[in-house]
Amino acid sequence: MRRGRTVLLLTLVLLVSGILVACSPAKGTAEWYALEGGKLGEEGCYDEAIEHCSEAIQLDPNLVRAYYNRGTAYLHKGQYGLAIADYAKAIELDPKLAKAYVNRAWAYNDIGQYDLAIADCNKAIELDPKLAMAYNNRGNAYGSLGQLDLALADCNRAIELDPKLAMAYNNRGNAYAGLGQLEQAFEDYNEAIALDPNLPMTYISRAAAYYYNGQYDLAIADCTKAIGLDPNSTIAYDNRAWAYNAKGQYDLGIADCTKAIGLDPNYARAYLNRGLAYKEQGKKAEAIADFEKFITLTSDPESIEWARQEIEELKK
Repeated sequence: MRRGRTVLLLTLVLLVSGILVACSPAKGTAEWYALEGGKLGEEGCYDEAIEHCSEAIQLDPNLVRAYYNRGTAYLHKGQYGLAIADYAKAIELDPKLAKAYVNRAWAYNDIGQYDLAIADCNKAIELDPKLAMAYNNRGNAYGSLGQLDLALADCNRAIELDPKLAMAYNNRGNAYAGLGQLEQAFEDYNEAIALDPNLPMTYISRAAAYYYNGQYDLAIADCTKAIGLDPNSTIAYDNRAWAYNAKGQYDLGIADCTKAIGLDPNYARAYLNRGLAYKEQGKKAEAIADFEKFITLTSDPESIEWARQEIEELKK
């Protein structure tokens, strides 16, 4: 698989900007519900956060903070359409709210609308040229589009503005990895982990680099660490499966792919990965079924053609 493109696809490199909070409003008011919703979101209680922010909106339909905080809770839950709608409303009410553009860019990135993500980050930078997360998230979008030099420049700027922004080091590591500069990538991943040892995606990113460097045991260890931090990480299971398969441990690889598919039945790469493992085990029917499923889930023409050729070979 192509190193630059695949490493970037293996990582999800976006980070939520801070919750909007206010000073001790009276209990039961719209401001109070919005503030409590923000606090609940920071604690990871996203459903409760959404309930509180929705109550705030019922009391005050023009409360910017309530839409922003609810959008952030939706974003953490992966409900990107709802997050985008709430950020859009927050922006409508306060067009100068730079963080709303930054977070909406995250949502756009996660659904593959990279041009919209870049446009939102451009607007955020126009409003606040020193907002590190705007450069960080724009760098993510550029990386996903394969514009690695632009991604690297944005990550450098983010780090310049906030030298302790762990995700910016992670994202710059991804850009270096995509450019084949693995030594620099490992340096950035290690720095990101030193700054925030509880960030699952950095372990996933470093695991991808280890994989392409042929260090499969280290890749497995990092994916296992990521799973310990986030047991619902489909990409961590899938990436660990790639490393298991590279070592010829196909049963373990298949088990991890099956777990990833259980978490997200539309996660195309897990079907591809599991199909390859079945193929190596001589289980042609299972391999064909997984490759056929992969074709229905991916939109990449080259991958579709490759999978079709694999199916033809297996049917001979």
